[in-house]
Amino acid sequence: MQHATVHDVFKTTAARTPEAEFLFTESVTAAAYGISAGAIRWGEAAAQVERLRAAYAQAGYGHGHRVGLLLENRPAFLFHWFALNALGVSVVPINSEMRSAELVYLIGHSEIGLAVTLPGRAADLRAAAVQAGVAFETMGPDDEVPPARTVAPRAGEAIGLDSECSLLYTSGTTGRPKGCILGNAYFLRAGEWYAALDGVCGIRRDTERVITPLPLNHMNAMAFSTMLVLVAGGCLVQLDRFHPKTWLASARESRATIVHYLGVMPAMLLSAPASVGDRDHAIRWGFGAGVDRKHHASFEARFGFPLVEAWAMTETGAAACVMANREPRLVGTSCFGRQEDFVQIRLVGEDGNDIGVDTPGELLVRSAGSDPKRYFFSGYLKDEAATREAWADGWFHTGDLVRRDAQGNFFFVDRKKNVIRRSGENISAVEVESVLNQHPAVKTSAVAATPDAVRGDEVLACIVMREDADASQREQLAASIVAHALAQLAYYKAPGYVAFVDALPLTASQKIQRGQLRELAHALPGQAHCIDTRAMKKRQT
Repeated sequence: MQHATVHDVFKTTAARTPEAEFLFTESVTAAAYGISAGAIRWGEAAAQVERLRAAYAQAGYGHGHRVGLLLENRPAFLFHWFALNALGVSVVPINSEMRSAELVYLIGHSEIGLAVTLPGRAADLRAAAVQAGVAFETMGPDDEVPPARTVAPRAGEAIGLDSECSLLYTSGTTGRPKGCILGNAYFLRAGEWYAALDGVCGIRRDTERVITPLPLNHMNAMAFSTMLVLVAGGCLVQLDRFHPKTWLASARESRATIVHYLGVMPAMLLSAPASVGDRDHAIRWGFGAGVDRKHHASFEARFGFPLVEAWAMTETGAAACVMANREPRLVGTSCFGRQEDFVQIRLVGEDGNDIGVDTPGELLVRSAGSDPKRYFFSGYLKDEAATREAWADGWFHTGDLVRRDAQGNFFFVDRKKNVIRRSGENISAVEVESVLNQHPAVKTSAVAATPDAVRGDEVLACIVMREDADASQREQLAASIVAHALAQLAYYKAPGYVAFVDALPLTASQKIQRGQLRELAHALPGQAHCIDTRAMKKRQT
């Protein structure tokens, strides 16, 4: 059957497997949210979605409207999303960590007229809407739906693959977040791509139980884990967030078979003492990105399942996804797989020309076939210039630096904007961080450029020390960390400054907040906890 909307595929699977488990809320998430632990069956979920669909339709919501959802990772998020999608209403997920300035921007930019929200945040949203000058209503997830303020913009048009399904804001690690317009086709393709995986990641229909701690306001949880379950059947285990101390217990309780991760999560799980129960689970494999090279093999050996690295962006969805789901996966090398037939890929240098084997270049992608934008995002809301720039010369410019070896394997190097340029040399922040994180006193690190009058940029490392490190010996510790880097990297890549900090600036999805880090790096030199180690950086004779 050809489905035209996310609701279509949900409804079809619910009708086929009404008694099967659709959502499972394990004990930790249930306690965090104050809701019941246990399973919600497909038939029960379908009844809730239909009740909401009828209520929204009665209130006048329709094709082309947008509604905000500030519901964290609760089951209500999914029920409201599917109900609104059935009517052609786009959902705008709102990160619950957002505060006033961020909310003013999102509400004003997206022009949502209604937000379904946790009651405790309703006043914040209404205040932000006043500042944004937007006519606005809020409702709780179980409240009566208020009447729509306007007629649906596309009321006379059929709801289909090109209808906007969600307006998803990028994480905004640099600059203001962009609103990515994502159609039904984008989401359906993500689920179909995932369900068709083979090799290490074969999917057993109506069987898999997918556990994810990632937020539903990001594309990984919305477009991959959720859509796999809608397309292939099975059960979604949506955690409130990542709890390293209880994650494995949650996986056992929920009988998870597939896990979703980001790079920081394996590192946190490995930091706990090894246990005889580390392999006591039903997990077959993990889907994610960014596992530290030094942790990859040791994690798989200890926990007994492969971490399968992949590459995608909010803008690309599954249209250009590359995944290391077939052997050899080249564990511990930042390899994320090889090119598939459905995508075209180029790696280009700063001059825009294709680069050779094992040379880092910017990753450019597009769909194979007559439509290079097929299944990609539909554009950035209210920013045609940024959309055109991203699609310059008919290729989507990812901003990621990647290299390809002679066998066609792709390896992630870094975000282009994270590259530090010191005396004409390009330095990858991620590469330096990977080495620094191996030092026995380093819990985690983040590297950025700080201005240098002679060299343009200098490397500054923010270091969070392990709890058992001696914080009183900072100068000696900084010297030890730089010596460790000099033993493994070209001298110019080693930190010229080492700043000891209590925590790194992180986004809600636990990625390094690079924009904030760059600001921090400009201000840190000269402060007592920032050690100048430039004298240690000498060219080897």
